[in-house]
Amino acid sequence: MILNMDKVRVGVIGVGHLGSIHAKIYKHLPGCTLVGVCDSDPAKLKEVSGALRVPGFSDLTQLIGKIDAASVAVPTRLHHKVSEELLKNNIHLLVEKPFTVTLEEADRLIELAAKQNLILQVGHIERFNSAFTATQKIIHNPKFIECHRLSSFPNRSLDVGAVLDIMIHDLDIVLGLVNSPLEKVESVGINVLTSFEDIANARLTFKNGCIANLTASRVSDEIMRKIRIFQENTYISLDYKNAEANVYRKIQDKITKERLPIEKEQPLQKELAAFLDCVINKKQPLVSGPVAREALEVALTIQKQIWQK
Repeated sequence: MILNMDKVRVGVIGVGHLGSIHAKIYKHLPGCTLVGVCDSDPAKLKEVSGALRVPGFSDLTQLIGKIDAASVAVPTRLHHKVSEELLKNNIHLLVEKPFTVTLEEADRLIELAAKQNLILQVGHIERFNSAFTATQKIIHNPKFIECHRLSSFPNRSLDVGAVLDIMIHDLDIVLGLVNSPLEKVESVGINVLTSFEDIANARLTFKNGCIANLTASRVSDEIMRKIRIFQENTYISLDYKNAEANVYRKIQDKITKERLPIEKEQPLQKELAAFLDCVINKKQPLVSGPVAREALEVALTIQKQIWQK
């Protein structure tokens, strides 16, 4: 819950597809004032700043001194450079996923944020999906997890492959659910429409015996964002896309089915509100830099295995 105080002055760096949505949400979100947006593309900048009636800046340094916090939604290759500049100027950050291109870049941002005593949150949006939050209390010691994240060709986020673009969402969720050291990673993938992997599959084996099988594709005719979790006497099926969750339980010799009541909310709005809450009340983000680094490390391992074959 955001406490009553002066509103956080917010900026959005990068107003492509996702950044423009960040800006629209901030514009109407209690607890903050959208000071301005920034993008190197004059047409995008004019469109978004005009629609939201906020100043547009072509250089992020023009926002320094005017904002307390920012969303970084530039291409992944620029995450480190942009975020470092903002952190050095005492600006709290929400960096869209994937966190950075390399672990070294992630480590530098984590270290800098800690040194400056700043909030550093990474945009793993499924943590705020109502279907996921509705099931967290009933997920205990999973034995097998299966994830499918399929989408049509995006025509955006093409500076990274399917692992860093879409599978990383499920990697973050799985690592949080299993909470056991990862012992083995086995991966396959191919490129179809880009020079990066467009389809990928990874099998993760954890020390506690849990196995997770993850499939990601951005060349599918079908759109699917599902996770299935199997634990003793219980099977949980989550549909992120439709915000639905079903729980199947073995009770004596019968299988029961329960559809969990879910209040459908906009995950990105919840994520940005949580970021502001962390800034105002000095809380630890749900997905901090170190937490996001764990998912990035596994994603880079998967990517490396795919391209070594």
